[in-house]
Amino acid sequence: MQPVLKSAKLANVCYDIRGPVLARARQMEEDGHRVIKLNIGNLAPFGFEAPEEIVQDVIRNLPDSSGYSDSKGLFAARKAIMHYTQQKAIAGVGIEDIYIGNGASELIVMAMQALLNPGDEVLVPAPDYPLWTAAVTLGGGTPRHYVCDEQAGWLPDLADIRAKITANTRAIVLINPNNPTGALYPDELLREIIEIARTHDLIVFADEIYDKVLYDGNTHTSIASLADDVLFVTLNGLSKNYRACGFRAGWMVISGEKRHAQDYIEGLNILASMRLCSNVPGQFAIQTALGGYQSINDLVAPSGRLCRQRDLAHSLLTEIPGVTCVKPKAALYLFPRLDPKLYPISDDQQFILELLEAERVLLVQGSGFNWAHPDHFRVVFLPHEDDLREAIGRIGRFLEGYRKRHGT
Repeated sequence: MQPVLKSAKLANVCYDIRGPVLARARQMEEDGHRVIKLNIGNLAPFGFEAPEEIVQDVIRNLPDSSGYSDSKGLFAARKAIMHYTQQKAIAGVGIEDIYIGNGASELIVMAMQALLNPGDEVLVPAPDYPLWTAAVTLGGGTPRHYVCDEQAGWLPDLADIRAKITANTRAIVLINPNNPTGALYPDELLREIIEIARTHDLIVFADEIYDKVLYDGNTHTSIASLADDVLFVTLNGLSKNYRACGFRAGWMVISGEKRHAQDYIEGLNILASMRLCSNVPGQFAIQTALGGYQSINDLVAPSGRLCRQRDLAHSLLTEIPGVTCVKPKAALYLFPRLDPKLYPISDDQQFILELLEAERVLLVQGSGFNWAHPDHFRVVFLPHEDDLREAIGRIGRFLEGYRKRHGT
């Protein structure tokens, strides 16, 4: 029999957050080892649960959840999202401009499928959330990675963005607040990016899934609130702000210069209809979440659990020789750098695998976020403080041994 091969479209598609190192970690767990997982921003296993009022609303509405909803989503949920866009000062958003999906992830893939033809290019940050690169590739396009500058607090390098634009560039992706770096972009930078999009007729895709996970009194500005003559596609959801990853309730909002995008919007409507609708029980959580008590504010306050864990993880990591890290202003991650002089790494996935084997700690290597150099890794700071101390202590022990083995 001929082997059954995967589609050629998947040749350059990867998602190392759930990749081969995770497979080895699962095997180790099956063998009886306890692995501390700092690889994925899945909040519930670490005791961050969805607010009870959201859970109760989903339960109460289960009897009304058996049928399909409108392909774009429940009216009440979309109305709540519309009001949220008004709070974020995004102008001109109507009910029909809002699409609810099975998490923002489904909508990212859908948005790229509706837009791209072979040869089209999309500017994607490096490092990125790897689904964006994968979605562009799967959609038939070519991701072009622009650099975010660690020396500038991981802000996008505007000169590099301009240098990467070609006649085939269709859009630019902005992940703000950023995963994996925790960077938060100031308004002046957002305006510069809008000007680039305006000049080159680019669509701006804004991934804002962490827009409430903000520390040190920082505030978030939706880039779509700063102009109305550029086409914006803004993505958000309940997964992070409301600790409801498994609800799979995300949304996509079209705003700005929509008049010349009607054919693209028709494509989005076709794809939304093809999947019939997103899961209805999760949609019933949206109105209550957006209109209810915002308990995320307690978690990110100086005395809140997320803020304390961020501070602890950053302090412990940067105490390790040769490890530096820009302190995140937002989100759930740190993206520390290993000094190549002390840690001469050639294959960062192999490095992370060796760490897992030696110390039972699971991380994701920088190349898993399309970072070009084998000198970074991402740390999720969701575990309780004692577990963080234990995990980072193990990382420090492994790095000490690595330095000794390599004579550094």
